[in-house]
Amino acid sequence: MTENKNRATAAAILPLVGGAGNITSIAHCMTRLRLGLRDRALVQDERLKALPAVLGVVEDATYQIVLGPGTVARVTPEFEALVAAERAATPETAIPETATPGAAGPAPSQGPAPPSPIPLTADELAAQGAAIKAERKARNATPVKLFLRRIANIFVPLIPALIGCGIIAGLNGLMVNLGWLPAVTPALAAVATGFMALIAVFVGLNTAKEFGGTPILGGAVAAIIVFPGVAKVDAFGQTLSPGQGGVLGALGAAVLAVYVEKWCRRWVPEALDVLVTPTLTVLVAGLVTVYGLMFVAGEVSAAIGDLSDRLLATGGAAAGFVLGGLFLPLVMLGLHQALIPIHTTLIEQQGFTVLLPILAMAGAGQVGAAVAVYLRLPRNGSVRRTIKSALPAGFLGVGEPLIYGVSLPLGRPFITACVGGAFGGGFVGLFNQLGDSVGSTAIGPSGWALFPLLAGNQGMGVMIAVYAAGLVAGYVAGFLATYFFGFSKQMLADLNADAPSPGADAATTTATGPASPPTAPEKEPAAL
Repeated sequence: MTENKNRATAAAILPLVGGAGNITSIAHCMTRLRLGLRDRALVQDERLKALPAVLGVVEDATYQIVLGPGTVARVTPEFEALVAAERAATPETAIPETATPGAAGPAPSQGPAPPSPIPLTADELAAQGAAIKAERKARNATPVKLFLRRIANIFVPLIPALIGCGIIAGLNGLMVNLGWLPAVTPALAAVATGFMALIAVFVGLNTAKEFGGTPILGGAVAAIIVFPGVAKVDAFGQTLSPGQGGVLGALGAAVLAVYVEKWCRRWVPEALDVLVTPTLTVLVAGLVTVYGLMFVAGEVSAAIGDLSDRLLATGGAAAGFVLGGLFLPLVMLGLHQALIPIHTTLIEQQGFTVLLPILAMAGAGQVGAAVAVYLRLPRNGSVRRTIKSALPAGFLGVGEPLIYGVSLPLGRPFITACVGGAFGGGFVGLFNQLGDSVGSTAIGPSGWALFPLLAGNQGMGVMIAVYAAGLVAGYVAGFLATYFFGFSKQMLADLNADAPSPGADAATTTATGPASPPTAPEKEPAAL
């Protein structure tokens, strides 16, 4: 039954994105189906957003359809199978079917678009959200942000393994503390920690692939970092230790291997390429890794761990307030991707990242703000329906539908939602300052979905209580800030005005001619 549901979702999405002929690439992350498109104009956005399984869409380097955690991993294979089947059936056809929705002839004309009604509807807010996303995409196409996106592409594929191993590690820790199944817990420990012991190898593979090299060569060079034999090597007057430099060292080693490989491909004769290129790549990049990168990356990794510990130990509340409040603006600017290697480094060093529960409070602020918007707009059924459909995903940490469909287009509610995230982050940061560290064993999940991944220096009950109280603080602060400060009087008047029904519009047009535009100038809803 579930398989049929996932296939039906994939089948509903495919024609709305232009069919198989319009798809150039298919991938997915934790929550989104990411599609490369030949012609963006063939996508039917409004019909796509209306699908029950679609929580929202995001435009970036790819067209991203938000389906939610778990669902996207099941829908993507079905979507890939449908694309392959359609291409096999019509290999030469380009995309025309979805361009013309009718069975024969052009689609009937919709007529000129009517003037924008007051109040703003969910569709209008979504259109404004799409415009904001397009503008943000153009601004974010800078060399630094494109580089950060490539770094994110290296680590995002690792998230499922981090989540799975993190949950097993938490379960094993609980069993050890309770004294349950002592014969099984060593095996669970091996299952939980095996991936983290070799994560540098996977980072090397993904790095080489992302930067245009041979993945296995990037993995081979990165494997040097975790090889036990490096303990016999001295560099900079110190004896190296296996794992020194961690994922940062693996990333640097693999990037170096890519550049060495590309140099070899350019200068080594073709007859010798198969022998010389891989040998020189591994040799040169490997020696530089052993005698340079491992030491330097080890120092950087240690500094990251020390800085995060000192920051939260001495100014946890203030640091949490700033991080929780600024995280969503960082997402808007594309700078949040720089945090992914930091999270991974902390998980590798300490077993958990103390930053993620604080940053997760940004989503709590969005949920509280959305509830306030719902209550402040009792006569705007369109926006209220959008909020009702998006709130369950928001509680589970999928915030895109609320951000791009409600708070960001409205303007003020986005800012007040960030205030809610700041208070939630400050609350969790305060407990870190008091010595109760609350962290996550993996990156990716947020909201309620983060509970199974919590870890720290206290018992599970304490960590759950602190994180849950932080979420409540974010909900309440986001709600209160939005309810009392999220709207101007004019915004409330416009957004709560009675929208004319379609039937009334038609009658007016028939009786008196085309409806005249409103006499009052339209107000920009994002104005503060």
